[in-house]
Amino acid sequence: MSNVILFNLTTVLFGAASALYVSALYAKNEKIAVFGSRTCLLAAFVSTAALGVRWYESYRMGIGRIPVTNLYESLVFFAWSVNLFYLVVERKYANRTFGAFVMPIAFFTMLFAIKNDSSIEPLVPALQSYWLHAHVITCFVGYAAFAVSSGAALMYLLKSKQEAAKINDGIAGLLPSCKTLDDLIYRAIIWGFPFLTAGIVTGAAWANYAWGTYWSWDPKETWSLIVWLVYATYLHARITRGWHGRRAAILSIAGFAATVFCYLGVNLVLSGLHSYGS
Repeated sequence: MSNVILFNLTTVLFGAASALYVSALYAKNEKIAVFGSRTCLLAAFVSTAALGVRWYESYRMGIGRIPVTNLYESLVFFAWSVNLFYLVVERKYANRTFGAFVMPIAFFTMLFAIKNDSSIEPLVPALQSYWLHAHVITCFVGYAAFAVSSGAALMYLLKSKQEAAKINDGIAGLLPSCKTLDDLIYRAIIWGFPFLTAGIVTGAAWANYAWGTYWSWDPKETWSLIVWLVYATYLHARITRGWHGRRAAILSIAGFAATVFCYLGVNLVLSGLHSYGS
């Protein structure tokens, strides 16, 4: 199918962008990073086209569904979201060093995606609802924001050690200031948290439509709540307690680790109501 070819090309582009950003960081060469940005932009166009083609192909097969309903599609949609969110951050902060820490997330996501079944199958009855569109899209926009936040948090931990030692050379010397990184961590989470919340709410409405109950403590639901609580704790500590710096960065990384487990670990390891849980 032509959409799979486009997604494979997207994987190559994400890998190239990741390599360019990392190379630019080690070589301290901004021109290499510019090529990384252009590669990300090209990948955005190709992956968007791939999603559109896959959607169109599903209609030609008589299925006609949004391409976010199985593991393969959710992975490529997540990588697409991460790339777009990263491009917005790069433009806003006018700094390309973020790419070395964020784009590998999109690349490895696509590598994992191409190892899974890419066929377009009809929806099972439980998935045949417009709640599916709202639930999946809001969740993955939130996940993308958290991925960027965790990348910035890792950068913060590296930069803070350098600033504490009053060293201004090496790779860490090219990274934005700790203040800028701390601000990005907070802004990414404050952007992603409402989308995660909307994802949980729409998921509950979808569950009621499909299974007759809003909440059944399914492993996926339980871990979604855990992720929500981690980021709610971060925002509460930030706003009311003034949490900044290292412990806030660590909490951001922990939140993204919980997000990854909620997204993949629960679905692939634990049994539950979700379609690819087995």
